[in-house]
Amino acid sequence: MIRQAGAKQPVWDLPTRLVHWTLAALIAFSWWSAEYRHTGWHIWSGCAILTLLIFRLLWGFAGSSTARFANFVRGPRAIADYWRGTWTGIGHNPLGALSVLALLAVTAVQVGLGVIAQDEDGIFMGPLAQLVSSDTSDKARDIHELWFYVLLGFIALHLAAVAFYRVVRGKRLIVPMVTGRTPLDPGVQPMRRGKWWAALLCLAVALGITRWVIAGAPPFGP
Repeated sequence: MIRQAGAKQPVWDLPTRLVHWTLAALIAFSWWSAEYRHTGWHIWSGCAILTLLIFRLLWGFAGSSTARFANFVRGPRAIADYWRGTWTGIGHNPLGALSVLALLAVTAVQVGLGVIAQDEDGIFMGPLAQLVSSDTSDKARDIHELWFYVLLGFIALHLAAVAFYRVVRGKRLIVPMVTGRTPLDPGVQPMRRGKWWAALLCLAVALGITRWVIAGAPPFGP
């Protein structure tokens, strides 16, 4: 199939875009709910973020070509090629891949601390707080509050990178993450779409695991 020069081609699938923007909105909401002491909403927001993280992990193995970790997590040689300007491809570039992994990991740590934390009065607690001692839960809360600044730092670096590509390299990264399409260099193949049923299965598994966590992670079997 011959593509028209300059025509926009698929680069990001809908599930990846929904996770990206929903995660950004939930992190902002989590900050707001914690800042104004809506602790119940804060806990539910954290559970929603947990669902997104699990889904994104699963989609990284079963999703479209640009969403799969195997296609965008690359080694030092690819990073060197990118610095020399010889790397070609779509989706996350080799450096962008490291940023994505770091953001997901930092967010996962924040959620992990939150699910075992309790507030200062012991009234509100994460769904897994009963699995650890009260002292551990209090320490998790303190680290959870401090770790948010680490998360903010990575978000700031991410936004700075987006601005750098727009101003210095003339590449728009936000618009393709909204529309899912962008012009591609000659010879570069567009995204290979994932299966809709795979997305639904990943979502069902993510919701099931989150529901299990909310229930206090009860053991399986009798």
